[in-house]
Amino acid sequence: MPIATPDQYAEMLDKAKKGGFAYPAINVSSSSTINAVLQGLSDAGSDGIIQVTTGGADYFAGQSVKARASGALAFAAFATEVAKNYPVTVALHTDHCPKDALPGFVMPLIEASEAEVKAGRNPIFQSHMWDGSAVPLTENLEIAKDLLPRMKAINAILEVEIGVVGGEEDGVQHEGSNDALYTTLGDVTAAVEALGLGEHGRYMAALTFGNVHGVYKPGNVKLRPELLKEIQDGIQAKYGTDALPLDLVFHGGSGSTDEEIATAVANGVIKMNIDTDTQYAFSRSVADSVLKNYDGFLKVDGEMGNKKVYDPRAWGKAAESAMAARVVDATRQLGSAGHSGS
Repeated sequence: MPIATPDQYAEMLDKAKKGGFAYPAINVSSSSTINAVLQGLSDAGSDGIIQVTTGGADYFAGQSVKARASGALAFAAFATEVAKNYPVTVALHTDHCPKDALPGFVMPLIEASEAEVKAGRNPIFQSHMWDGSAVPLTENLEIAKDLLPRMKAINAILEVEIGVVGGEEDGVQHEGSNDALYTTLGDVTAAVEALGLGEHGRYMAALTFGNVHGVYKPGNVKLRPELLKEIQDGIQAKYGTDALPLDLVFHGGSGSTDEEIATAVANGVIKMNIDTDTQYAFSRSVADSVLKNYDGFLKVDGEMGNKKVYDPRAWGKAAESAMAARVVDATRQLGSAGHSGS
């Protein structure tokens, strides 16, 4: 199906919240991993979100150049074309953009979408994340408040991070155990005062409840997903809204238990980022292909090797299918499997 229109994306998110499930938002860095996500979502009968970080965009542009906005546009162009071949609807999103990356990443992409909308077309990306977790909350919200009207004008959604996700992703690193890893009701109240509750433009909030980027064994990350309900209830009481007024995003979910994920989703999470686990699934398959067919990959002792083994399409297809299987698992954990609106 074609990439989601702004209205379709809004409907997707509303459907998830009403239905008590969440969409996997999967980071990609190549055409092969895009295809893996589309395969997995289709196998699961789930709509979803495909996203790219600054590092992923750098890689799309080519490792020898510095052109991440160009790389992000290349990602979007490829995904937009190939998504037409699959029976599910996907949205395109840019993940984690810290302050120093705004001028070379999100801002040029917003400008590109503004040109598309001015010409009567849809925005290139359906949502963008501004990651202000490394700056004071006041500055974080000031920048978000400046971005939100531009996002509304192109009918796109802003994602903000209120709190600090520990660990490291694409060079952005935060230390683990401290109070900043748990967003407070006061933090979120300040965000609502700055951004409103949708009247100034729709946004999703990545609140932190002990989340840590990276890969950890179950039990090593101390999550408190019940905190999300406490914050939702606090905002509902203060502003007289319906239950679960905030659209929430779950970052740093590797190693989380099914129960923790289910609790987070029940408390308003409609988007969960997935990167580490799908990276591993893809690369683990490549390792299998190489190690089990070592002689075929190498021209040992003057032999010719086996072209059918070292052809990138051979091991690439296997890797895509392995990553697709992990995407299917994610849709089942999040409850989005079988909910495609296509």
